[in-house]
Amino acid sequence: MTTTTTPGGIRLGLRANLAQFSLLVAVNALVGGMLGQERTVLPLLADDVFHLSAYTSALTYILAFGATKAVTNFFAGTWSDRFGRKPVLIAGWLVALPIPAMLAWGPSWAWIIAANILLGINQGLTWSTTVIMKIDLVGPERRGLAMGFNEAAGYVAVAATAMATGAIAEHAGLRPEPFLLGAAYVVLALGLSTLAIRETRDHARFEAARHPVTHTSELTTGQIARLTSLSDRALSAASQAGMVNNLNDALAWGIFPLLFAAHGLSIAQIGILAALYPAVWGAGQMLTGWWSDHIGRKHLITAGMLLQAAAIALVAVGTTFGVWATAQVLLGVGTALVYPTLLAVIGDVAHPAWRARAVGVYRLWRDGGFAVGALLAGVLADAFGLTTAIWAIAALTAASGLVVAVRMYETHPRN
Repeated sequence: MTTTTTPGGIRLGLRANLAQFSLLVAVNALVGGMLGQERTVLPLLADDVFHLSAYTSALTYILAFGATKAVTNFFAGTWSDRFGRKPVLIAGWLVALPIPAMLAWGPSWAWIIAANILLGINQGLTWSTTVIMKIDLVGPERRGLAMGFNEAAGYVAVAATAMATGAIAEHAGLRPEPFLLGAAYVVLALGLSTLAIRETRDHARFEAARHPVTHTSELTTGQIARLTSLSDRALSAASQAGMVNNLNDALAWGIFPLLFAAHGLSIAQIGILAALYPAVWGAGQMLTGWWSDHIGRKHLITAGMLLQAAAIALVAVGTTFGVWATAQVLLGVGTALVYPTLLAVIGDVAHPAWRARAVGVYRLWRDGGFAVGALLAGVLADAFGLTTAIWAIAALTAASGLVVAVRMYETHPRN
């Protein structure tokens, strides 16, 4: 793996920065764990404890989370350029301190929504910053591999925590015990971020000084937002695919557990299904990120979106644990093809001088998918039933894959 060193000692490359890179992987696993504590338990909590009968009402926590995280992603990129990466990372963990207690003992659904607003801020600041810091460290040649490790750590932790909280809830109840894991995650992550993680902004500045200029490095934040959202074919195609991908995740998070419960599955079985999808997604990214460094980005993204559409359709037609388990595995594979590869596209195209802000804009669109997915799935489920909502989102996912096939150009420098 190529290493580049400055006279001042700043080095680019995965091997040269392995210790810090590994610490960032560990921190991002804890970021994912904070999300995973909700995946199995919260949809059931809405139904069994707070007695929310309307799907749209029950999914308000995902809407609150997604909207807040999307906006925070945008500011995380800007603040990372202005103040440095590490202060933003620490701020994200400070925001997370009250979340487990609010989930565990909150007396009303408003407390759950408030906890998810804080969770959205936490996830936007911490996950965005770990992405930016890893891109800073590794340089251009192993960007896909770096994103694979980053996203794998986060989503394997989502899966492990979803399964663990499902097992805990099966034996100890839906509250408070499942959320005590989250409390431990916050304390550990805050300690690592404060005491062990080092600033990486100078790595990006060094890369910017030797980076060939494809777009001017003197763009305003507004110009970067337009470029990432609309003007550049690759960046805009990645942004819409990211949004639809997380729209799917909102469906899997909020609607799938309710569908499984309606067919008589136990909490433990629902926990296994809730964990299968992010487990395959997470582990698979270590391969797909590396793969995109060798064969390019576009075809993996197109194939991944179409595979996700097929998997969601399989959930809609399924009625048994075995069929749904197969669908969850396929959905995980499809998402693994897409998730690190989309981030690698942003890293490929964006100049290092404004890359953090481009990542923030992309992640604004991507995590806006949580909010759109919660609202769309809830409205459709209330009006037409769970199955119709699932079919509609399967069709939207297939359309997104076709947009990538038509609009995106290949961004990897070797292709």
